[in-house]
Amino acid sequence: MDEKLLNELIEYLKNLHHVHASQLPSLDLYMDQVTGFMEEHLAPMRRYAEDKALTKTMINNYAKNKILPPPAGKRYSKNHMLILLFIYYYKSMLSLSDIATILRPLNENYFNSRKKPQLKDIYEEIFSYANVEMQNVMEDVKARYEKAQSSFSEKDPSFQELSEEEREELRNFFYLSLLAFDV
Repeated sequence: MDEKLLNELIEYLKNLHHVHASQLPSLDLYMDQVTGFMEEHLAPMRRYAEDKALTKTMINNYAKNKILPPPAGKRYSKNHMLILLFIYYYKSMLSLSDIATILRPLNENYFNSRKKPQLKDIYEEIFSYANVEMQNVMEDVKARYEKAQSSFSEKDPSFQELSEEEREELRNFFYLSLLAFDV
């Protein structure tokens, strides 16, 4: 298996960074400002350059489906931004229904609360582990690559007839399957 795939994946993972709560504007934002902020700060996480991190339609759907509390007078607070960030981070691996379920307690208990902990504190606590966990993910990605390298061995009678190209394709498939099991 070509190490190029592994190296590209590791580079991608190294460049992933969450938005820190301290980066959020202290003033409430209008819809265009929200989408602009998200585009600017989430660009490294997009799979394709032409993808939009967040659109007006998405935000309206999140509010309509009660995943995101409605804006106050067309303005979105820092807490709206935090909920939108959680949605963005989770939507690549969970359904919107699942996201609504896991965010419901945050929205009900902390979104409008003035007591401690505040939503910002919860967000910061969760992402305080991000760097360590990302390092663990990168080590796991490398270990799975090594496991895939040893798969479909020519010593195994079931795979002796494979050409090197076929073996390479199956090893790539095996590697991607190993990575997908975590999701």
